[in-house]
Amino acid sequence: MPARPPTTPVLRRFAVPGGLFAAVAGAFAVVGAVDPNEPGHYPVCPLYRLTGLYCPGCGGLRSAHAFVHGDLLIALHDNALGVAGYLGCAVLWTFWVVRTVRGGSPPRLGLGRAQLWGTGVMLLVFTVARNLPSGGWLHP
Repeated sequence: MPARPPTTPVLRRFAVPGGLFAAVAGAFAVVGAVDPNEPGHYPVCPLYRLTGLYCPGCGGLRSAHAFVHGDLLIALHDNALGVAGYLGCAVLWTFWVVRTVRGGSPPRLGLGRAQLWGTGVMLLVFTVARNLPSGGWLHP
């Protein structure tokens, strides 16, 4: 009879994804409780303060606040890329948990050069579009 590798209890395997979930949930809880629309609660984006230009993350806290309160349209208006990021991370985390519960290894993103360049180009296009006069609907 071949030796079986020792099995790790599910709760122990779930420690890292569970800890990450707790940290992210805590961060969203703080942003949900402390309104970033009120001046003085959070610092202003340094790029916006120095240049008046919106970076890809500008409006991210306001977007997260609206998302926590269930205002999806406001969240999309404040930072559409942020909402896509929240949902994408939630999907990746779910895959991670399913693989963990089933005893598999953690998933690897394995982003190659093309995916990294594509992500950079997408962020650049989003940044340029939201700073154009015609991109006013992308302003936070």
